[in-house]
Amino acid sequence: MRVFVTGASGFIGSAVVPQLLSAGHQVLGLARSDGSAQGVAAMGAAVHRGDLNDLESLRAGAAQCEGVVHLGFIHDFDHFAASVETDRRAIEAMGAVLEGSGRPLVIASGTAGLAPGRVATEDTPFAPGTHPRFATAVAALGLAERGVRVSILRLPPTVHGPGDRHGFVRRLVEIARAKGASGYVGDGSNRWNAVHRLDAARLFVLAVEKAAPGSILHAVADEGVPARTIAELIGEKLGLPAVSIPPDGAAAHFGWLGMFFAIDQPASSALTRERMGWTPTHPGLVEDLEAGHYFD
Repeated sequence: MRVFVTGASGFIGSAVVPQLLSAGHQVLGLARSDGSAQGVAAMGAAVHRGDLNDLESLRAGAAQCEGVVHLGFIHDFDHFAASVETDRRAIEAMGAVLEGSGRPLVIASGTAGLAPGRVATEDTPFAPGTHPRFATAVAALGLAERGVRVSILRLPPTVHGPGDRHGFVRRLVEIARAKGASGYVGDGSNRWNAVHRLDAARLFVLAVEKAAPGSILHAVADEGVPARTIAELIGEKLGLPAVSIPPDGAAAHFGWLGMFFAIDQPASSALTRERMGWTPTHPGLVEDLEAGHYFD
């Protein structure tokens, strides 16, 4: 099928597009700049100029295709509420085009904050009051009742792999260099779930091809890597000590990342593996850190 992909030139999108093409699909990639357009074209996809605020461009892209993968999001933390609203409008615009067709709409969401302190599963409901983007996901699932084969693919807080320049792990490395120590919060026993971007990309392809309407999928390879393990590996690679940061000092040490890095947020993908036939095959987070590319 022909698939419209938003965020096609991003870290995850640039893995999803080649895997869609390798699976025999055609891809129309949204591009808001000349650089993004060149990146999309270089992967072998067709280019559709526009952006997430241009609803007409989104409608036109969706109308030309048999399915949509929505990866785009404006990561402006100074205007996060506005970014969430833009995302909601974008999903509604594309969903309206697909209404009544049974065509797939795969939307990226997250596992972070779903069930702090316990293992989140695909059956763990979104709690709209806990994260602004959860309400958007709940609304998107309602498109299943309007004849859209919508599915939500929850990504871990850490999607890792070569080329990661802006993710949480890259930021932890930068903070450790700046502070002269690799920190973890408290005893560091809190867990982070993670996935290699190529494994996540494969699940997006499977979701396009066969996810049932209203599905919630988990692209989770590592159920929970202790924060202390992550910090110790970063410290080892940088030749810096791994140190405990008191919870009340997390914001001062880690900045905005402090509130996330202290949460215990393991997640399972057992149901996704069973239902979709998805098996992660690429390096886990620990192996990826040991490979060294995060420290180039």
